[in-house]
Amino acid sequence: MEPFLLRALAAGLGLAVIAAPLGCLLVWQRMAFFGEAVAQASLIGVALGLAYDIDTTAAALFTTVLVALVLVGLSRQQMVPMDSILSLLAHSALAFGVLATALVKGRSVDLMGYLFGDILAVSGPDLAWLAGGGLVVGLTLWKLWHPLLSMAVHEELAAAEGVDRERTRAVFVLLLALVVAIAMKIVGVLLTVAFLIIPAAAARPLADTPERMVVIAAAAGAIGVAGGLGLSLWLDTPGGPSIVVVLAVLAGLSLVRAAWRG
Repeated sequence: MEPFLLRALAAGLGLAVIAAPLGCLLVWQRMAFFGEAVAQASLIGVALGLAYDIDTTAAALFTTVLVALVLVGLSRQQMVPMDSILSLLAHSALAFGVLATALVKGRSVDLMGYLFGDILAVSGPDLAWLAGGGLVVGLTLWKLWHPLLSMAVHEELAAAEGVDRERTRAVFVLLLALVVAIAMKIVGVLLTVAFLIIPAAAARPLADTPERMVVIAAAAGAIGVAGGLGLSLWLDTPGGPSIVVVLAVLAGLSLVRAAWRG
């Protein structure tokens, strides 16, 4: 197998594993649009990285963390519904990011590559980011899984059990921002949240415990990566969208099965 294919497969499988628990938490808390706002803001980070000649993943991570923290702060106000704020920020961030990358001078910018990803172009430094970020996410989730799960199931009950809601929520959004910044290169800005949400949605009807749902979501993500890469090579289509298409088929089959069984 060609080295670029091995790197692509390793990156996709690694991302599937670290994204699964966060995707499940997003589904349980109905925070998909929150993830979308953070993901689309990463394009601004890409533009900053290109403009100042710094690592685009690091720049995207800085931007996603900043936007995630802003969203946490804005969630405390009661005047404007949170879904409206998320919609405003998501679409504004995407528009600003597209304009900013278009204004970067002195180098050619593959905007489609950033929007939809290019898993076949994953490099050694990208794998290093994935390994380091995956280690941070894994260790943090292992330590805070119970508080995060309690918050996802019933926030008030979690507070009654002594869970620090503000600290736990802040840690969760920071982990989400880290995964978004890493996933951007693999599946692109526009499809990052799909990679987080769809495997979890596919796993939900098949699992009877939260932990089993995470395992099934990771397996679905891995199947989506392998199948999407195969589809991409067979049809000469972009890797990121091909992966998401396979994941969507898996989720569709799972939901149809659940509906059939009532």
